Amino acid sequence: MNDIISKLGECVEFGKINLASPYPPTMKGLPGADELTREALENGISPQSILSESLIPAMNRVGNKFTEGKIFVPQMLLSAKAMNSAMKHLKPYFQSGEIKRKGVFVIGTVMGDLHDIGKNLTGMMVEGAGWEVIDLGTDVPAEKYIDTLNQHPGAICGMSALLTTTMSNMQPMIASIREKHPDTKVIVGGAPLNATFAQEIGADAYARDPQDNINWLDSIVA
Repeated sequence: MNDIISKLGECVEFGKINLASPYPPTMKGLPGADELTREALENGISPQSILSESLIPAMNRVGNKFTEGKIFVPQMLLSAKAMNSAMKHLKPYFQSGEIKRKGVFVIGTVMGDLHDIGKNLTGMMVEGAGWEVIDLGTDVPAEKYIDTLNQHPGAICGMSALLTTTMSNMQPMIASIREKHPDTKVIVGGAPLNATFAQEIGADAYARDPQDNINWLDSIVA
C-alpha cells in the first residue's frame, strides 16, 4: 500500500496525469495519478492518507523546486493537472466531511485585470495543499469577494494583479472588503507587486509564488 502512495506522489511531482499521458517520457505507458488514486481507494487506503501522505508532500516538493528555479511554469502546470486528476476521486470525501479541509481560500484577479494563469496555478496548488478554493475568476470587483465572504465567514482572500495599472485597484478593494468583514486576512501576488507594496495597501502578506502562498496560509492555521 505504501508503494501506491509513493508512486502516486511521484506521478504528481513529475506531472504524470494518467495512463495515456506521454509526459514524462520516463513514465510513458505507466498508470498516472488518475489510476493510482482510484487503485489506492479500492485497496482501502483512506482518502485522508492519500491527501496528507502523498498529494500534499508531492505538491510541496513541486512548489519548492519552482521557488528554487529547478522547474518552470509548464512543469508546474502538469503537476497541478496530475494533482487535479487525483483530487476528482477525493471530492466526494471532502463533501461528506470524511476529509477535513484546512480552511477556505477565495482567489481572484482584481478588477480590470484579465490575466489568469498565475491565479489558476495558485488555486490548483492551494487546493492540493488541503484547502477549499473558491475561484472568482478575473476582473473581480470587491463586491464579489464580499458576497463570497457572506457565504463563507472567516475565509481568507487572495488577490492577483499582473498589470501596474490594475495593482492600484487592490487598496480600495481591500478597504471595501474590510468595511464589511473587518477581520478578513488578505494575501496578494503578481509580477509587479512586492512585499513593501503589500504592506502599504493593507494586505496581510505578499506571495512571490504559489508555494509562498501555501506556506503563509499554513502558518496562520497552524
